[in-house]
Amino acid sequence: MEMQVVNAMNYEQFVDVFGNVIEKCPLIAAAVWTKRPFPSVSALEKRFGDFIDSLPRSGKEGILRCHPDLAGRDLLRGTLSAESQAEQNRAGLTTLTASQRFQLTELNAAYKNKFHFPFVICARMNDRESIMNQLSSRIHNSPEQELQISIKEVLKICHLRLLDIISPVAHTTKL
Repeated sequence: MEMQVVNAMNYEQFVDVFGNVIEKCPLIAAAVWTKRPFPSVSALEKRFGDFIDSLPRSGKEGILRCHPDLAGRDLLRGTLSAESQAEQNRAGLTTLTASQRFQLTELNAAYKNKFHFPFVICARMNDRESIMNQLSSRIHNSPEQELQISIKEVLKICHLRLLDIISPVAHTTKL
């Protein structure tokens, strides 16, 4: 998809196409639409990042709360967004052993209990082992550190999802 096509989209089209680049946050896409035209994918991505950066702490935490638990209830029920389903599958989270699933469930619960939002990591840039290691490590962070790290992970996810939409040819997952 070329940027001229993106810039020509009406509000509904834009929100339909870009509404989940930030997980379950179509209102962010709606706000970003008002910043057209976008000269490049990078400029579009920057608008998403600028919007998130402008939010108060509660807004950033709200974005994080829109993310599903990794290998959690939504995965088991089949109610993940298509993007999250593919990302968790790619990271190996759809083929956990019972023991791994139990461990991840326990870690997710402890993390949520401490930070009051789910653990967020760019699953496409990690595998099952690195995700488990990061979760085990990051649970020891301060709330402020974890908020900053989690928002950076949201922006990585946004970056890759934008590339999927605009440049659907094979691309690297390195930032």
